[in-house]
Amino acid sequence: MDNPRPEKVAVIDEVRERLDGSDASVVTEYRGLTVAELAQLRRNLTAAGGEYKVFKNTLVRRAIDGSAHAPLGDLLTGPTAIAFVHGDVSAVAKALRDFSRTNAHLVVKGGLLEGAVLSPAQLGALADLPSREVLLARLAGAFQAPLAQFAGLMQALPRNLAYGLKALVDQGGGVPVAEEPPATEEPPATEEPPAAEEAAAEDGPEAAE
Repeated sequence: MDNPRPEKVAVIDEVRERLDGSDASVVTEYRGLTVAELAQLRRNLTAAGGEYKVFKNTLVRRAIDGSAHAPLGDLLTGPTAIAFVHGDVSAVAKALRDFSRTNAHLVVKGGLLEGAVLSPAQLGALADLPSREVLLARLAGAFQAPLAQFAGLMQALPRNLAYGLKALVDQGGGVPVAEEPPATEEPPATEEPPAAEEAAAEDGPEAAE
């Protein structure tokens, strides 16, 4: 392999850096797209979290040779542009699919995600997934609903307790309160009548005569 010129080395290094710094990559063919259409596609992909760059196939092959991105080599035919994904691959896949629906010259060939090769059909399936923001919103809603129910239950507990106590008071039961028993006093001592008076009381007036 001959030594490439410095400008080619710079491009090879750029491709390596972009691939290494991306969460995924998608290879496309842009033959037939106008400059204005390419500019619009770049804007769409930037909004979706991607970068769209055109490279020569020979330089890309040198950049990926012997690396984890080597499987992309089979896709490098025809005028090639690579979409570098930063974040949500489904959002970038959706942007490419939507653009290709009105611009038949854009061909999505495949991609690479965490070392796994993605076919055009798999990228189409990813494009149908909800975006990360939608999924996070759904997840937050799923967590929020039980928390809201729990908070409502906790608010209802003291309210229901107050209603129960009021009903008990209205029925006359009141709220039981522990009271100390009153101090007990010994009954006053009774004096026994003298024996003579007892006898007189028993004998009556006749005994007195």
